[in-house]
Amino acid sequence: MEYIKLIVVGKLKEDYLKNKAFEYERLIEKKNKIKVIELLDESIPKNAKESINGIVKEKEGDKILEQIKNTDYVIALCIDGKVTTSEKLREIVNKGKSKTNGDVVFVIGGSLGLDDRVVKRANEKISFSKMTFPHQLMRIMLLEQMATYL
Repeated sequence: MEYIKLIVVGKLKEDYLKNKAFEYERLIEKKNKIKVIELLDESIPKNAKESINGIVKEKEGDKILEQIKNTDYVIALCIDGKVTTSEKLREIVNKGKSKTNGDVVFVIGGSLGLDDRVVKRANEKISFSKMTFPHQLMRIMLLEQMATYL
């Protein structure tokens, strides 16, 4: 394994979130190489129909899948994933490190979630809660867990 990668749809907009992400990434780098890949989110028209939402998720899914190698161990963060603990997250990452010649890759989708193809590609599906969080906040929460427990 060369990197732990985060593939995220959307950029951090607020400075306080950017600063916190930078702080956690520096802490993670003391133990693991980390690479964050930010992908542009697709614009969603107001009052978009479900079919439009599906097209948006598909376009974002294409961008995500372009960043994933066949050898990567992929962990998708999705609301229907298995609710995990901090300790279990560490176990999942260690399992990924031992099972792949590629990278351990976390994927956080955009505001509509992940395309089904991305979820199917994932080796693991995890959730931090049954609640829905904004994807920017989810990124900070994941980085904090990685900085603390990996």
